[in-house]
Amino acid sequence: MKTKRILVTGGLGFIGSHTVVALQNEGYEVVIIDNLSNSSLDVLAGITQITGKTPEFENIDLREKAAVKSFFDQYTDIEDVIHFAASKAVGESVTNPLLYYENNISTLVYLLHELNKKEGARFIFSSSCTVYGQADELPITEDAPVKKAESPYGNTKQIGEEIIHDTCKTNVDFKAISLRYFNPIGAHPTAEIGELPIGTPQNLVPFITQTAIGKREELSVFGDDYPTNDGTAVRDYIHVMDLAEAHVHALQRLMHGKEKNNYEVFNLGTGKGNSVLEVINSFEKVSGEKLPHKIVGRREGDITAAYADTTKANNELNWKAERTLDDALKSAWKWQQVVKRKEEEEN
Repeated sequence: MKTKRILVTGGLGFIGSHTVVALQNEGYEVVIIDNLSNSSLDVLAGITQITGKTPEFENIDLREKAAVKSFFDQYTDIEDVIHFAASKAVGESVTNPLLYYENNISTLVYLLHELNKKEGARFIFSSSCTVYGQADELPITEDAPVKKAESPYGNTKQIGEEIIHDTCKTNVDFKAISLRYFNPIGAHPTAEIGELPIGTPQNLVPFITQTAIGKREELSVFGDDYPTNDGTAVRDYIHVMDLAEAHVHALQRLMHGKEKNNYEVFNLGTGKGNSVLEVINSFEKVSGEKLPHKIVGRREGDITAAYADTTKANNELNWKAERTLDDALKSAWKWQQVVKRKEEEEN
């Protein structure tokens, strides 16, 4: 039997590339679509180095409907898609909402158009815990109400989920899962791939590692007056390899017909919250570096705390986050050192 080919859009991005590794490690053949707008071809070499296999790569902009159609005309056997390709900076989405609606919504619609023509296509959607806003109860279950989005980025995830759900209602043969991520961090243990933010990092961990390596002067901790143990905001930080493996489990659930409905939603996190100061302490412990940081005012749109109830994913996907916060930060630091070395070699 011929090995199944899986399409991974945005497969050279942070979570996408780690998921490609997880898929190839399970024996799947992968085709990546990426337009390199927020990634680099070096990632392809990293994936090859880790797995010993080079995935097929197509440089396609999914906003071009004709290009999406011609891809599926060429790759007629592809019925399984994991869709990561999207713009993801909350701040940028506030200043440039139309870019986000075009990039995150039209691309999804064009993909679904093509998959809808097939019998029994399967679709995994990269969603986010931002759909919950500041949840009324912690930990957050999949039944928590979806709140009005705080940003156009968050809104694109909500709308995206609704579009997929509507598609599933009209086509019973089409199966989809939305995976709502909490806060992915870390890198592959080989440090061949990792998180490569372009410009100033929007996320805590790359800002920590760039500060520790001397690229940034100091880390700003936004607010220490939250109603949490130490006053700093609490998030559920999940190792990117745990997250990547969850995508394989989700896809296999659909392949094996284990789904309860043809549209399902799962939270992906560790089930545990860590404060910003706890993350800093963990980083200092695993790296041996002292991290210069200062407390500043709260950042607009930031919520107090969010961490997942992972019971559903643990039971239904037969998956659990195994790696610790220390593991994740150790891998992120190793990756940052590799990035610095490469930058020095290039200069």
